[in-house]
Amino acid sequence: MREDFGFEIDRAFDLLPHVIGSSWAVIWFRVNKIRSPTREEYRNKVVEYFKMLDNLIDSFPKSAEFDEMIAFVKKRQKIEIEKILAGKNLEVEKRFDRYVDYG
Repeated sequence: MREDFGFEIDRAFDLLPHVIGSSWAVIWFRVNKIRSPTREEYRNKVVEYFKMLDNLIDSFPKSAEFDEMIAFVKKRQKIEIEKILAGKNLEVEKRFDRYVDYG
């Protein structure tokens, strides 16, 4: 895989957990009038929405040219999910604090 592909994928995974996962999780909690979810509930909801990227990953062509990139993306997604669930994604944690504090 070309180095610039890895760079672009890494940048996307720096943003996607909190931009997609947290934003959609917050909307879900607001619609359901849940003002004080636990951190664990919030993280799980973020991961639920973040896993919807599986459809995007699965949309890549099934060909030798994409195999290495798909493997890299799946590995990076797994790492991000582990970080979210462990509370090690600081942007997701900030979004939780903001939601609970300001709803």
